[in-house]
Amino acid sequence: MSINTKIFKAYDIRGIYGVDFDEDDFYQIAQAYVRMVNPGGRVAVGMDARLSSPCLKQAIIDGLTDAGVDVLDIGLASTEMYYFAVGYYKLAGGIQVTASHNPKEWNGLKMVKRGVAPINFDNGISKIKSWIEAGWKNIEVKKPGKAKQKNVLDDFCRFAKKFLKPAAAQKPLKIVFNPNFGYEGEVLKRFVKLSKPKWTIIGLNDTVDGNFPKGRPDPFVPENRPEFVALVKSSGADIGVAWDADADRVFFAADGGIFLESYYTNHLLIKSLLRGKKKQKIVYDPRYTWALIDAANEMGAKPVLERVGHSYIKARMRKEKVIFSGESSGHTYFKNFWYADSGLIPLIVMANLLAAENKKLSELVAPLFKKYFISGEINSTVSDVARVLKKLESKYNKGKISNFDGLSVEFPDWRFNVRPSNTEPLLRLNLEAKSQKLMAEKRDEIIELIRAK
Repeated sequence: MSINTKIFKAYDIRGIYGVDFDEDDFYQIAQAYVRMVNPGGRVAVGMDARLSSPCLKQAIIDGLTDAGVDVLDIGLASTEMYYFAVGYYKLAGGIQVTASHNPKEWNGLKMVKRGVAPINFDNGISKIKSWIEAGWKNIEVKKPGKAKQKNVLDDFCRFAKKFLKPAAAQKPLKIVFNPNFGYEGEVLKRFVKLSKPKWTIIGLNDTVDGNFPKGRPDPFVPENRPEFVALVKSSGADIGVAWDADADRVFFAADGGIFLESYYTNHLLIKSLLRGKKKQKIVYDPRYTWALIDAANEMGAKPVLERVGHSYIKARMRKEKVIFSGESSGHTYFKNFWYADSGLIPLIVMANLLAAENKKLSELVAPLFKKYFISGEINSTVSDVARVLKKLESKYNKGKISNFDGLSVEFPDWRFNVRPSNTEPLLRLNLEAKSQKLMAEKRDEIIELIRAK
């Protein structure tokens, strides 16, 4: 079949299996990866739970080994386990077969270099795309590489235990977990068995099933939240945690079944991570800022602004040795995890916070609900992005204006960021205010301006 080159995205490769690409295409992409990275060492290859992942993983392995590269086949694994394998075993790179939170018919690839350095469109995916478009000649080698299988789960769980403080291990916690039929449920079960914290874990949708029988495996989609928060409430759990299919994004619910937007979660994670530490830095992006800046300032840390997107954030974190960053999309990045995103480590950090504060999560988040009011990301289709941005800048020219990553305008009691999509004629609005009434008023006002004909 002919590959659909639209699968080459800003941060990964992703499309519908059997429609946009097949095994032969992934074989070619693996060969192109070798040409681009020239790894000179072993490369990790893993996969998520999708039904198409095993055959696509094999195609990647074949493409790498036929190009003379040795492979560490880590099999079924969460994306954090894949990052761990590349970093912990000091491998030359890695490729994970996954389409993250997309529906079951999708699949794709996430790629990194040595040191878990991400490969994005600007620093590599565009080259692979151009080579594939131009027609690919396979790499010819005299000695093919070899593939060795390795289960990295126990090593990862032992590594993650380093983040768990003794007080959190001894504090009895009841935890509802929802991996949305992905592999992260097995990760948590194994972590609890090996680390032996005094946690009671209650699973929801925790059988690995690449059919994703309840639809798109994405806990950020509002229709996927009700059963999760209901179980947190009915079970009397102290905390609930939910992941997308590959567990590179994480979301929480407080006791009583209160779903937490990542903005609030990240405020708490910053305070937990910075406890007892001095002169650290955190990275935040322009979508929502106040709660993150305030958390950093309260803990004596320096907040650093960076563009939206994991490759930009990870690069900035590496450059300045930043301890943490969290996006409103649910991604969390840790200095002590090769600046990569994790699904399990945020839960451990939250458990540390609950033990240190000796309060319910609902009590910790309540002041945030009363201080920071947010719109949630609202997308609008527009025909002329530049014209709309100029109109908004002119309308709100009395505010503090920044053109760093879209348009941000800040007033004393409200602010907003509007960013164009990288791939679609969309504008994405995120707005926060000091009251719910003002947030709703300004949200509606700006949406009307964006969508006006």
